Parts: sequence; structure tokens; C-alpha cells
Amino acid sequence: MLQEKTLNRNDIARVQAYLRKTFANDKIVIEAPRKAGAPTEVKIGDEFVGVVHRDDDEGEVSYSLVVSILEEDLPVAAPAEAKAPRR
Repeated sequence: MLQEKTLNRNDIARVQAYLRKTFANDKIVIEAPRKAGAPTEVKIGDEFVGVVHRDDDEGEVSYSLVVSILEEDLPVAAPAEAKAPRR
């Protein structure tokens, strides 16, 4: 049965090290929740980018990173280029 658990300090350190290495970015920081039940936040510098969850399924542990992108943070979309018809 899948069960979501709070990340402990060891989980946070290991996942943070993994993300920093994988994305070659030492500015990635995982912050422990300030109160019980709150999400474990992931930031790059001071910018919130998402949350990380720990899942335990019959003894197998995995971590999920959910990245949040606000519409207001996206650049204006470039107009789609019309493709020439194939001959």
C-alpha cells in the first residue's frame, strides 16, 4: 500500500545532494516543513520551484518532485510558424 511520509533530515540531505548533482546547481535547497503536515519545499536560491514527497510502497521508497510554474511567470508565447505545404 502506497503511503506518503514526511521527509526526515537524512532524506532531505540525500535528495538535495542528488538534485544538485543531477541539475549541476548548488543553489537548490530543500527546506524542512515548519509545521506538521506542511509540504517539503524546494527552492533555487530564494525562488520557490516546487515540493518533494516521500512515498513508501511495501518497503520500496521513492521521492517525487512536483514543479510548480505559475502562468504569470511564463514568457509571452512566440507566434506559431506556418509550415509550408508538402509536395
